[in-house]
Amino acid sequence: MPLPGELPHGLAIVGIGPGRREYMTGRALKVIAGADYIIGNDSYLDPLEPLLTGKQVIRSSMGKEVERAKKAIELARSHKVAIVSGGDAGVYGMAGIVLEVLEHSGADIPVEIVPGVTAANAAASVVGSPLSGDFSVISLSDLLTPLEQIERRLDAVFSIGIPVVLYNPKSQGRPHNFAIAIGHARKYLAVTTPIAIVKNALRESGNDTIITTLGDIETVWDTVDMHTTVIIGGSESRIWRQGEHVKGIITPRGYHHKYVY
Repeated sequence: MPLPGELPHGLAIVGIGPGRREYMTGRALKVIAGADYIIGNDSYLDPLEPLLTGKQVIRSSMGKEVERAKKAIELARSHKVAIVSGGDAGVYGMAGIVLEVLEHSGADIPVEIVPGVTAANAAASVVGSPLSGDFSVISLSDLLTPLEQIERRLDAVFSIGIPVVLYNPKSQGRPHNFAIAIGHARKYLAVTTPIAIVKNALRESGNDTIITTLGDIETVWDTVDMHTTVIIGGSESRIWRQGEHVKGIITPRGYHHKYVY
């Protein structure tokens, strides 16, 4: 089946990763270049400014996701439309709500979802290899998911000892959810469990990284905010050092059980 980029009309839901052009896929760049309309949150569109020349640009804001989806679907009936989403559009991004609205509308238009680098991948890449095997990603935002449900999920994943990536860890409106998550982690993990705090991972502004432990997390508590991705290591994760310097986190995948190296 032809993709929307090759059709006279259609909708592409594009993950733009951290926003820097060098971390966008070739497909994402091609779809944006071929679109008549580009729709997105201001924070997603601003880094794309050099790519928007000659396009019809529709800017939106947080909390307007449903309206954004409806507008994109309406325009995609007769135009090539790209709706952009930070990170990967299918991971806490726009893909889910756009497809729900499309399904509800009954419209029959071509759709392509273009993957992007999500925050878990971006943050992990600057602190070594903390997500080498199984891991979980959980958002601490209770705007759409009840806190009780988030806590059940935290208990479940921490109890099996895999690394956990926390999105939306702390905001002014919900400053206590991060502390709740750390409390659940401490029920199952050792105080020596490594934690990476990565702010603005792979963004133009440059990322700030702190490596600490579950026992010492309070010493860097104030650095955690909505621009931060937090990676809490699993039961086998360890701090990665080169000489006396802490470089990041390694979570062994299991090669040491099978090979000598």
